[in-house]
Amino acid sequence: MITESPLLDSPEGQLPGTSPNGGPIQSAITYEKIPTHIYADAKDASRAVAHEIADLIRQKQSEDKPCILGLATGSSPKTVYAELIRMHREEGLSFRNVVSFNLDEYYPMEPDSLQSYVRFMKEQLFDHVDMPAGNYHLPDGTVGVDKVGEFARQYEAEIEAAGGLDFQLLGIGGNGHIGFNEPGSLINSHTRLMMLDNSTRAAASVDFGGLPKTPRKAITMGVSSILGARRVVLLAWGERKAPVIRGAVEGLVTELNPASYLQTHPNALFVIDEAAASELTRMKTPWLVDSVEWDNKMKKKAVTYLSLALSKPVLKLTDRDYNDNGMSDLLAQYGQAYDINIDVFNQLQHTITGWPGGKPNADDTNRPERASPAKKRCLIFSPHPDDDIISMGGTFQRLVDQGHEVHVGYQTSGNIAVADDEALRFADYVVDFNSKFGIKSPEATRIFQDAAASLREKKDSEMDTAEVRYVKGLIRMGEAKSTCRFVGVPVDRAHFMNMPFYETGTVAKKPLSEDDIQITMALIEEVKPQQIYAAGDLADPHGTHKVCLDAILEAVRRLKQSDATPENFMKDCWVWLYRGAWAEWDIHEIEMAVPMSPDQVMKKRLGIFKHQSQKDGVVYQGTDSREFWQRAEERNRATAGLYNRLGLAEYEAMEAFVRWRF
Repeated sequence: MITESPLLDSPEGQLPGTSPNGGPIQSAITYEKIPTHIYADAKDASRAVAHEIADLIRQKQSEDKPCILGLATGSSPKTVYAELIRMHREEGLSFRNVVSFNLDEYYPMEPDSLQSYVRFMKEQLFDHVDMPAGNYHLPDGTVGVDKVGEFARQYEAEIEAAGGLDFQLLGIGGNGHIGFNEPGSLINSHTRLMMLDNSTRAAASVDFGGLPKTPRKAITMGVSSILGARRVVLLAWGERKAPVIRGAVEGLVTELNPASYLQTHPNALFVIDEAAASELTRMKTPWLVDSVEWDNKMKKKAVTYLSLALSKPVLKLTDRDYNDNGMSDLLAQYGQAYDINIDVFNQLQHTITGWPGGKPNADDTNRPERASPAKKRCLIFSPHPDDDIISMGGTFQRLVDQGHEVHVGYQTSGNIAVADDEALRFADYVVDFNSKFGIKSPEATRIFQDAAASLREKKDSEMDTAEVRYVKGLIRMGEAKSTCRFVGVPVDRAHFMNMPFYETGTVAKKPLSEDDIQITMALIEEVKPQQIYAAGDLADPHGTHKVCLDAILEAVRRLKQSDATPENFMKDCWVWLYRGAWAEWDIHEIEMAVPMSPDQVMKKRLGIFKHQSQKDGVVYQGTDSREFWQRAEERNRATAGLYNRLGLAEYEAMEAFVRWRF
């Protein structure tokens, strides 16, 4: 259903959406059934939400009333809490009148466990503000199973006795859950013990060291409890949330997507970043909701969308196809369909190249990369030790085969993704090796014995010892070196950066620091590349890939600005972004597509196999049970399939890149 929608006033600095020219999208019509504010990134969005909460706290203080907040956990609200802490420290925002009730807690769960939401809230907010300890409440993960019902009724009664929730902060699960109200939850549900959906457990398994260790149950406030709040704000970051956000905002109210229940709330708001908004109609097909600026980027987006939606090659699209699908303005600006089709087809054709480093002695007018210099220095940044081969293994191999000087910067150790038994096996091998060849190494024996004891006695609430983390890091390092040898890169061109933000021993990482940026700058200055390849995977804005990318882009910015003279090597350095194992660039965004033959696909698979610790039972499997080589091959074949459906040549597989411009 399409409804008229008045424009909503936005707080200062808010971007209610972004048009091709950077201005706000002001839609005349909307498919959206919940007010939705879209921001350029999660930081700006979090800042706006934190300021709304702060204003509410101050208002209640002026009225000499308590401020009753419903709080959420997970990665989404972290930046909100960080901004609230900043305002407390720098602006004097007091939390003495705040009373809070958290949404949920895993069951069973000790409050001091690493994964406990009690611990999370203390670390992320409570321990850093002046909120009295008796003022915050969380579901009790230690209550006996026979007393959960009584506890749940008491929790509801405490919220009611406090006067009800003034403000409820929410995240959203990949299956649409709010709190732990999984699909199937009724709109009139109250606080209760909930069996967790398998997809929820798989997503949470990264925090618990694998699916077997992940709780199957949780205590959660019910949908009715959430809808009882006077104000509800839901946060969502990253493209993995995009499909479920579209269902909640534009779809029917259904128990299959519990977040859709918020359509019934009179004062609910979704605050999301552009990646999470990417499937909304006003972002995916903006010409259907309002006039758009038909620049080349929008034209290419519209034509490829139309071709795929109608299952017609680009060159077969007709004037009627354009007119019947809301693109008459495009025809009016650029002429008949034939001319538009030829132009977009040629643009797509020009993105395809078997020479990712540039084809020597060739006219590069319509090629994605420069012909000169014929032999380039290429620096591939790999956030984890296997991202280079998983995400761009075919391109990696072509660059080496075509004579370019390829370096790889392995940004993190990847140590937390190694299973405990792998670390024990590796340490055991070292001891046996020394014994076999008569090498006396008491230190190696001690490390093995300490590691073995630590792994046997480690509780879920404890992290690996420094020695165990180092052993796990050595395993990943050895696998990365093996991949380099397999591709043909000398091991001395494999640079292990060990960026400090990653080395916490837990899934939660430290913020990007100046040390991380300086390490990145130093490697770029050492290699002096003409090409940089970096992971542009933004599926998780708080994830390792995003932090690693932020470090690279900041390093490049500084180096490009540091010396404006012609001798500055950075003026000739191009940055190409690849994606991770789960998603690919949209077809209209791709600026370089590197095709692979069946033999090249197989060789890439064998290169991925060098990372043996990541095969046959990955620690952080996520919701996708396939191995990384299977995910990568499906993604690469799907990209080739899209080009073929648009009417271009059929290839076995393709790797895709987008150029980042300073």
